[in-house]
Amino acid sequence: MLFSRRLMLGLAIAGTLAGALAFPAMAEGPTEIDLFFPVPVDGKLARDMGTLIKEFNESHPAIKATAVYTGSYDDTLIKTRAAIKAGKPPAAVIMSANFLLDMQIENELTNLDSLIAADGTTKEQFLGQFFPALQGNAVINRSVYGVPFHNSTPLLYINADQAKEAGLDPDKPPQTWAELTDWAKKLTKREGDKVTRWGIAIPCAYDYCGWMMETLTMSNGGRYYNEEFGGEVYYDTPSMLGALTWWNDLVAKHKVHAPGATPGPAVSTSFISGNAAMMMLSTGSLTYVRDNAKFNYKVAFIPRNVRNAVPIGGASLIIPAGLEADKQKAAWTLIKWMTSPEKSGWWSRATGYFAPNMAAYKTPDMVDFLNKNPDAKTAVEQLDVAKPWFATYKTVPVRKTLEDEVMLVLNGKKQPKEALAAAQKAADELLKPYNAETSLKLP
Repeated sequence: MLFSRRLMLGLAIAGTLAGALAFPAMAEGPTEIDLFFPVPVDGKLARDMGTLIKEFNESHPAIKATAVYTGSYDDTLIKTRAAIKAGKPPAAVIMSANFLLDMQIENELTNLDSLIAADGTTKEQFLGQFFPALQGNAVINRSVYGVPFHNSTPLLYINADQAKEAGLDPDKPPQTWAELTDWAKKLTKREGDKVTRWGIAIPCAYDYCGWMMETLTMSNGGRYYNEEFGGEVYYDTPSMLGALTWWNDLVAKHKVHAPGATPGPAVSTSFISGNAAMMMLSTGSLTYVRDNAKFNYKVAFIPRNVRNAVPIGGASLIIPAGLEADKQKAAWTLIKWMTSPEKSGWWSRATGYFAPNMAAYKTPDMVDFLNKNPDAKTAVEQLDVAKPWFATYKTVPVRKTLEDEVMLVLNGKKQPKEALAAAQKAADELLKPYNAETSLKLP
């Protein structure tokens, strides 16, 4: 009886297999992938991303990409790490370029070298598409871990109408901190003790504040961190002390900058409304300013105290670790498409970020755009003095040790020297485990 049941079951299975073989297999659907993306600046970036991904899907029927908004750069890192830990990583992420080193240390990134080689090209040829200044945050230990997508440098934005009204020439913007201080004094307006227009606004909130401190420290001759090693930051130094003291002097001594820590959106709103005559902000906000300013404006290099130097900002496209082969392949197809000259140029024109792919600037659409919008050239020209963006082990908490102290200074609760010493001590403590396993692990 048992034998009979087994025989019948075997015949049923055989029949099912025969039936399956007799008809063609159903065509498989497209490979579905998610792209995590942040919105770190003002404007309509989320809508632009929807447009971009819709076009990709229409031209790549074998892949269905879904753009998933993930908040700020910091939020995007948190959500990406949570997805990796849960075993469900997104196929691609637009990740703040300065997080790549920390993610590589934690084995959260896919090394892209083999994908580049599979395309029949070399790392040098692949990276050669992009501006050299961007490679510092894309290459780790001579391997490629990120592909530059939307990148930025900080710019000085000037309300040209207000400058002329104050007897200043917006076509000859301030070149030094001394000149910028003088401009800010002349541009600040008061009615008695009340300030009706600030001379300058500089953002200070988590993420932006660290970038601004790197900007000012570099233009004061310093280094924010060790670009060759993820275990050292240089907070308690003369160059950073000078940078923070000057920023604080704009607030407390010269009274040309609003007191307190001001988020990026509040800075751009103040500039657009005419309540701040100048601001330091990312070129990623340029399209927003262009679309909303009801006055003539200019953009210029960040003024120097010791040298002209600025940090790279923005994001790279990465592939998280732990992906299935088909999703990894689909992600690589998406990344190459998004960073092509045509799409890189389109994204730059839509958002204000500069196009990392140098060939984008040779496309007819970009040539025409720059002829009509010469302000978009400034960030690209500033790349000649650009350096990598702050990147260490435990990047976010190490960065926040400094940002917390800078906020205390701008709020009038600490002096710069005391604040920087505290930031250095806290950062060194966070970096201690990494140093114990690297620079201090001796034979």
